[in-house]
Amino acid sequence: MSGIEVYSSLWCPFCARAKALLDRKGVEYREIDVDRDPNLRQQMMQRAGGRRTVPQIFVDGRHVGGSDDLAALERAGELDALLGIG
Repeated sequence: MSGIEVYSSLWCPFCARAKALLDRKGVEYREIDVDRDPNLRQQMMQRAGGRRTVPQIFVDGRHVGGSDDLAALERAGELDALLGIG
């Protein structure tokens, strides 16, 4: 299984959408709440090439992007291979 990290915020609908897709895929992920610690948001921004919005999703250290990027991978039929499932 892939190591999946999701930088998120509690009240973010895009975060909920991304996590719901990962849940439907049956994969485990580590959620990192950037609301609790400003240093975590800084870390996310550094890892995500300056992107400030949540979610920011990483699979095995590779920056996938946000919720729309994750959904685009699913539509293109590429998400399962990226997640190491199927």
